[in-house]
Amino acid sequence: MKKNNQFKTVVYRNLFLLFLVFIVPATVVMGQKKAAKPQTAKPAAKPTTISNPTSVSAKPAAATKSSSVSKPGSSSGKTTVNSNSGNKSNNSVNIDKSQTNVNINVDNSKDIKVNNSHNTTVRRNSYQSYNRAPYSYGGRRYYSYHPYHYHPYRPFYWGPVWHPWGFFVATLAATAIIISVNNQQYHYDQGVYYMAGNGGYTVVQAPVGATITTLPPNSQTVVVNETTNNYYYGGAYYEQSPSGYSVVPPTAGTVVENLPEGGVEVKMGDVTYVKIGETYYQPFQQDGKDVYEVVMVDDAK
Repeated sequence: MKKNNQFKTVVYRNLFLLFLVFIVPATVVMGQKKAAKPQTAKPAAKPTTISNPTSVSAKPAAATKSSSVSKPGSSSGKTTVNSNSGNKSNNSVNIDKSQTNVNINVDNSKDIKVNNSHNTTVRRNSYQSYNRAPYSYGGRRYYSYHPYHYHPYRPFYWGPVWHPWGFFVATLAATAIIISVNNQQYHYDQGVYYMAGNGGYTVVQAPVGATITTLPPNSQTVVVNETTNNYYYGGAYYEQSPSGYSVVPPTAGTVVENLPEGGVEVKMGDVTYVKIGETYYQPFQQDGKDVYEVVMVDDAK
């Protein structure tokens, strides 16, 4: 019995030694290998894509209204949409600041609708016949004594007291006087004619028949024919009369150096005239200067 116990003790001891020699080291080595094995990182979560980074809403954003849409049937054949990107810098307005010489006092809404077409009806020059064939275009004939030579229309400035047609003022200077022509009252001051209305006074064309006692300052003498001169100021023509100086229509063939503001260049075929009211002026050169001639116009027969 005692030997059996001793035998068991020896066996258990040997098994314990085997455990210590073989099992424990193997377990340690396996644990080290497992610890040395690199761990594979999980892929990062896919980022959420937001179409509009400015704001996120549970509701779909309303479509931006097009600022410019060409209708079907346009020359491009496509529908063009100019959308607003939301960048406030794109909302700028193109303003041409180079055009600083703008008469902001011309108010067309205060047009008092005075028919002054008779003021610019050209008088035929009965003292001199035309030795040049008229220029024909669009069923009309344009007569002039001088050959055409284009130069750009540049309105002339007669000074601070002069104003173009359509200019509106709230009050007049104390030097203004009242002139009556064909039962119509005008206010006159230093070469400018006004009509009252809309709480102020609007500049109009010089009415034919208006008579003043003194010519405006800086009036120019223009030759009408061998026996007659006119006096020219601000687009108006004056002729001496027994009671002073009366406004008359321009006479065909009269040559002036300057034209007032309010004219427009009108291209008739190969010739460009300047039209002021109903009067046509042909540009040409005289003694090296750019000048204008009053043109006689009639319907071609």
